[in-house]
Formats: sequence, structure tokens, C-alpha cells
Amino acid sequence: MPDPFDTMSAPVEPVDPDPRFATHLRARLVRALALPEGVDMPRTVLAPQPLDTATTLPGYAGVVPYLAVVDARRALDWYAEALGAHPRGEPIVMPDGRIGHAELELAGSVVMLSDEHPEIGVTAPVPGQGSSVTLHLEVADVDSSTRRAVAGGASLDRPPVDNPYGRNAVVIDPFGHRWMLSTPVPSPDPVETTPGHSDVSYASVWVPDVEVAAVFYAEVLGWRYAEGSAPQGRRVEGVEPPLGLWGGQEQRTMFMCFSVDDVPAAVTRVRTAGGRAEEPRDEPYGLVADCVDDQGMAFSLSQAGDGAVPAGRASSPRQGELAYLTLGVADTARAQAFFGAVLGWRFAPGRMEGGWSIEGLSPTAGMYGGADLPVVMPMYAVDDIGAAVERVRGAGGTATNPERMPYGVTSDCVDNQGSSFYLGQLE
Repeated sequence: MPDPFDTMSAPVEPVDPDPRFATHLRARLVRALALPEGVDMPRTVLAPQPLDTATTLPGYAGVVPYLAVVDARRALDWYAEALGAHPRGEPIVMPDGRIGHAELELAGSVVMLSDEHPEIGVTAPVPGQGSSVTLHLEVADVDSSTRRAVAGGASLDRPPVDNPYGRNAVVIDPFGHRWMLSTPVPSPDPVETTPGHSDVSYASVWVPDVEVAAVFYAEVLGWRYAEGSAPQGRRVEGVEPPLGLWGGQEQRTMFMCFSVDDVPAAVTRVRTAGGRAEEPRDEPYGLVADCVDDQGMAFSLSQAGDGAVPAGRASSPRQGELAYLTLGVADTARAQAFFGAVLGWRFAPGRMEGGWSIEGLSPTAGMYGGADLPVVMPMYAVDDIGAAVERVRGAGGTATNPERMPYGVTSDCVDNQGSSFYLGQLE
């Protein structure tokens, strides 16, 4: 009689991994072998530095308030309705029916709460006896937020009033916790600057489906859009340098436009260096030429305006703006020769063979070799890396747990269409 396990067995057949996973993993391994020395090149290290006790942990942003309340179920509903909080996961219910732990996401941060447990010393505030802690919450409109909180049962401790640092009010919620609702004084409009020679004057994220990408990056980075120059294009509003989305592309990368002092002269340099360049054309935003380098990386050139600022003089990137660029090329020696001749880039060697930093470029950038296809991977600045990582995952992308680097905390990410990028909470 045959062995039943032999009868049911099937030959082992190798299975190819998901192509997007394989591509992203290979790119990370290549970058790990080509990390430049002393350059803010985003990376995932194989042996990350241990975080000290004050370092942001994955999923949480530094100090997180933990509130004890009477009737946690009602509190969860109240904070959602009155303050705009969102549940974060499912509450943990104890055997006696009390909520032992729950989390809310509020204004990009996390608030934890539970029912009070006097038997272990966890007690809610006593009504009318004051509060030793004040929770500060920035809101878009102090007056309407205060009215909504009071209408929901909060007591008004201090009505909205203007101060040199902004307009604020103080309320005591129905559970005894004190909240300062605040709207800061608007920041002055940033001074508009013109990119200097060889700086990035515009960049667009190439994606297969622009509508899917628009939703993803709006959720993750807070991007707002205007119509682009074509149906498959979107223009991101309020960021520097200007950014866009460009759909219908199988190659997932970031397309860059570089500012030059003289577009026709730069076109000649592209051709002399072995690249291809179309004739310059006039666009509403200036003179432009589309180019391809001698290894197949597409880019464009734009005319720098009068009063251009020197390269590398850009201010610190804000939420959702470009913070760093990682260029992947097949041959770094050829890329150095080409872009050195065309744009005047200078390079500093890295501690690993094949890794280079690009000096004087804004935003700052690095380069590694061995890429199968030319690729540009952006790092976007975020104010709260833990919350941003959760947004990536919630929107259908993948993100590594945040890691401490000398210049801040970063995460390697892939969006929901397979495009690799980084997030950085920079210091």
C-alpha cells in the first residue's frame, strides 16, 4: 500500500518573487554597497545605530499623552466629534468590560487613553478640582473649534483671544482634561527664489496611473494639485522646487529639469558629451530643451531667470518638499564625466566604491552605480516620521520602520504603484 504522504506530495517548484519587491530590494542592496562618506544619503543600514531613550520610536512621535477617563467609549466618540480625532486600531477591552487601552490620531500625533483603574493608581481627573496638565492642540479655526467643543459638553475656561504668538482658547473636556486650542500667527510668505545654475528647477514623479498617485501622495504628504499641461499631468501646489505628477509611464522614477544660464549652449554641451538633445522651445515658463544623457536618463534644461540664487543656498525643506535625491546609474564614471561637462557638477568620493555625493546641487543629492535602469529616488521632508509611515501603509504602500541617521530619522518606502521614495524627518 503506497504511503499517503507520497501520494499527496507534489514536486517543489521555485516561485519568482513579486517584481516590484525584487526591484526595490535590489536597489536597496546596491545603495548599501555605495554609500558616500559624509553625505546625507538616505539608506537603510544593515546594523542600525541603537536609538537612545529620547528617540522617536516606530509609530509614535516622541512624548505621547495617555489619558485616564471615566467612560472611555464615550470619550473616544467625543474626541472624534469635538476635536476631529480618528481611531487608531481597535481598543483593548478588559475582562470586566473596561477599555484597557485605545489610541486616537489627532493632528498628526497619537493620544492614548483608557478607562480609569483606581486599583492600580490610574485615575481620571476629579471634576471641578483643576488639571495638572494642559494639552495643546493646533486647529485651523480656534473660534469654530471652541464652539464645537463647548456644544459637545466641554466647559469654557478661557474664550478665544488674540496674542502675539497666535489666537487661542482653553476648554475643559467632559472628562476633566484641559485643552488649549490654538491657531498660530501665519508665517510670512516665503521669498520666491530662482534656481541657480544646475539646480533642480522642476521635478515630476513618473507613475502608471496619475489619479491613483494623486490620491496616495495627497494622503501621505498632504499635496494639493492644480491641472497640469496635459490630462496625465498634475501640478503640486505650494512646494519648492516645483513638483508634478506625470501618468502613463511604465518606468517609475523622478524626472528632473535643471536650470542653466544658457539653454542653447547647454544643448550643445549635451550633444558633445554623447547625449541627445532636442532643439530649445519656448514655453509659458521659459526656454526649455528635452535631453537624454549618454546612459539613457531623460531630463530637461530650463533657462535660469535673472537674480538666480547660488546653487546650494535653498532653505530647509518643509513638509512634503524635496529634501534629497538619489541618482542610480549604470556607470558612475560616465555619469560624472557627462554631468560634469554639461552642468558643471563636482563629485566627492564616498566611503564605499561606487558611491558619490554631488556638490553644490539644490536639493542635495548623491549617486550610486550598478543600476539596471537609470532612476532617481526622492526623499520628501515630513514633520512627523512615525505618522507619515503609518499614512504610507494606510494608503496601500510599504514603509520600513523609522531609523535614526546622523541627520534625522528616515524610512524607505514604496508607493501603491511600485515607485520607491524616502521619508525624512530632518534635524
